Amino acid sequence: MDIQDLERAAADPGFWNDREKAEKDLRLLKRLREKIEPWEKLVGAIGDLSELYGLARAEGDGEVLADIEKNLRGCRDRYRELRVLELLGEELDGNDAFLTIHSGAGGTEACDWTGMLLRMYTRWVERRGFKAEMLDMLEAEGGVKSVSLQVSGGYAYGYLKGETGIHRLVRISPFDANARRHTSFASVYASPVVDDDIEVEVRQEDLRVDTYRSSGAGGQHVNKTDSAVRFTHLPTGIVVACQTERSQIMNRATAMKMLKSRLYEYYRELRDRENAEKAAEKKDISWGNQIRSYVFQPYQMVKDLRTRYETANIQAVMDGYIDAFIEEYLRYMWQNAHGA
Repeated sequence: MDIQDLERAAADPGFWNDREKAEKDLRLLKRLREKIEPWEKLVGAIGDLSELYGLARAEGDGEVLADIEKNLRGCRDRYRELRVLELLGEELDGNDAFLTIHSGAGGTEACDWTGMLLRMYTRWVERRGFKAEMLDMLEAEGGVKSVSLQVSGGYAYGYLKGETGIHRLVRISPFDANARRHTSFASVYASPVVDDDIEVEVRQEDLRVDTYRSSGAGGQHVNKTDSAVRFTHLPTGIVVACQTERSQIMNRATAMKMLKSRLYEYYRELRDRENAEKAAEKKDISWGNQIRSYVFQPYQMVKDLRTRYETANIQAVMDGYIDAFIEEYLRYMWQNAHGA
């Protein structure tokens, strides 16, 4: 069903007779408009600049011509953004995302590395004008053992899905008195915040529920009740936790939403892969499974091992400028899907 069909259906007097279907169609209509209307605005802006250019050139108005050139650069940037959006065509690409980072092999080094990745993604979220809500954090000596965020913003999951995998760091350790090079690992996992109309079955007998006290920085209790919740899905081994709210009921609801999100991705991967052991949740956080390497010494380089895209500007990457890596991955996946 295209946008014209949906608009005609929405104008029909009986549209709301089936409320569930109507709401689903309106969500689809909204997504289609979000894709089409920016292109229409860009075409209109270029048309206006074209007319203005003709007038300015005829009159020899150099000031106006300079403004037109500046606006054209803005149009080129907007075109590039919209071209990237065209690569986000999967069902849940437009959804918000859960982002989880776990430290892996490397001990204190890995916990510090996890904290650095948390800062990188937080900076990226801020730069895009998105919102990140901390759902759970387990601190450890030297940094962060694990952390879960909910990232809200247009196509958050579509942009972040390619970040799933093992991220490897090579550097001179700040924790080593002998200043030796160390290799650390952390896993990143992105999953979509699923809508209520997407069915994901979670049987109570498959679930282990643990409650504990929420804690803040330095291990200080932020309340005196066991409000934090951890769910373990026994058949898959997937673990999610939430301690952001003081109410256990609210933490349970958020944790269940996270679990359904992870299970949706897990079962999708089982369907898409011949070998289920390659699912992201089952990968060892160690050598041989990394998707991206960040080398601080003896040289500086960040390289994605799937797309082969790389940059020597490691400081910019750690400050959240990872859009080039995200875009290259989306192009890489589109080309693979279309045999290009």
